[in-house]
Amino acid sequence: MTLSQWLLFFLILQVIHFLGTWKLYIKAGRQAWEAAIPIYNAIVLMQIINRPKWWVILLFFPVVNLFMFPVIWVETIRSFGKNSRLDTLLVIVTLGFYIYYVNYMLDVEYVKERSLTPRSAFGEWVSSIVFAIIAATLVHTYVMQPYTIPSSSLEKTLLIGDFLFVSKFHYGARVPMTTIAAPMVHDTLPLLKKKSYLFSDNFEEKETSWLNKLQLPYLRIPGFQKIERNSIVVFNQPADTLLDMNDFHPKRNYYKPIDKKTNLVKRCVAIAGDSLEIREGYIYINGKRTTYNDRAKIQYNFYVNTEGKPINQASLINRYNVREGYRLQDGNYRLTLTDAEAALIAKNPVVKSVTKSMQAKGFDGGVFPHVPSLGWNTDNFGPIYIPKKGVTVKLTKESMPFYTRLIREYEGNNLIINGDEIMINGKYVDTYTFKQDYYWMMGDNRQNSLDARAWGYVPFNHVVGKPVLIWFSWETNEKGLKKVRWDRLFTTVGGDGEPVSYFKYFLGAVFLWFVVGFFRKKKRA
Repeated sequence: MTLSQWLLFFLILQVIHFLGTWKLYIKAGRQAWEAAIPIYNAIVLMQIINRPKWWVILLFFPVVNLFMFPVIWVETIRSFGKNSRLDTLLVIVTLGFYIYYVNYMLDVEYVKERSLTPRSAFGEWVSSIVFAIIAATLVHTYVMQPYTIPSSSLEKTLLIGDFLFVSKFHYGARVPMTTIAAPMVHDTLPLLKKKSYLFSDNFEEKETSWLNKLQLPYLRIPGFQKIERNSIVVFNQPADTLLDMNDFHPKRNYYKPIDKKTNLVKRCVAIAGDSLEIREGYIYINGKRTTYNDRAKIQYNFYVNTEGKPINQASLINRYNVREGYRLQDGNYRLTLTDAEAALIAKNPVVKSVTKSMQAKGFDGGVFPHVPSLGWNTDNFGPIYIPKKGVTVKLTKESMPFYTRLIREYEGNNLIINGDEIMINGKYVDTYTFKQDYYWMMGDNRQNSLDARAWGYVPFNHVVGKPVLIWFSWETNEKGLKKVRWDRLFTTVGGDGEPVSYFKYFLGAVFLWFVVGFFRKKKRA
């Protein structure tokens, strides 16, 4: 829905609230008109049910309010003596409309000084669980989100099995667009393996389904930092509405809201306004070759020839930190290495040659924008302009493959292309001005990464957040305590120099907290 449609929906809710509660407001010593004034009526209601006024704020947080509304309904009927489990069940099952029955059909009295303490252990348990979910959902949605590294695209920088905390507030927390969804899960319910949100995935029905009309328009709380070149970013996969993310021309089969598209983590190698080019695997931004700090481990595939002499794979892993590789045949190996590691291996006495795997210029690798005549591939690509908000570009037959998906899907325009004629929202045009910034995201494992070279630009409205901390890490191929990568626990993601673990400081803080708590309890006793 648009903002105006949501405003109308909000006003309808206010009418429903007024009609169902005005008599209860009077019985609580208030005026009937106070039940009709938007927001003010919620503040007055908090006073009636004897709850803090800041609860009103929680009613406006998507997903969080799915828990807050039932809490308010229950608290309202209990403020007028309806405390039984049946009353509680009825007000929840009827989505609050049981309050109409209490308001018009029952002669209830306002309980001004009612106890706010749950009457049973079960009630206390339920109350604790509900507010724990509310608090965790707020943190997860607007402050910090846990994330697991699922693939090797950032290998040696971030490892498979790393568990991250991703900051939402650095780039600005994005308000959830999908309003009816399970809290603290992404697109799938654990164990059930079912969709975690209410939304029509049918591509043809995405504009007409009443479920989809409950979507909020894109809104982001202002952040205090902009995405910097070569920073690591978590974002929603732009191509996660296609049968095959490598192919931009398949038959559509489903549609997903932006905030429910698959989460990915990559390095932002180019920001809005940049010109990017890849020459023999190396990235050039605005004509200059990119350099990285020592934490970035940029890797390529290398063929290692030993003329029949075997290399002990375990020694390679220990000595050169080789994490990916396999033997092609006796004396020939394909290994994923940094340039520095390849140079070290080349000095090994049994190694006769080390050759970087590289696609020649002119070979079309099916990369974005999927125009074979360009002859681009993953190792030789571009130059390509990264769109910037407010910048106007010329629209031609040659430029449209770059911008068609951007104009139509990312920025929500009605685009029709008929030969050399281009129509946007019913008007013939030959230029277009971008509404948001775009970014180019790539993996450090350059030749083993599905990234922007396959599906193009990442819009800012797809950005989730900034990884800031590795709070846990384990090696899936190990056993017992050896599975834990102790040196990676509580290490920062950004910065220069070798990562430093702050795990011992965390343990010290936890120990100190327990000691202080023990002596405080002993002192009170």
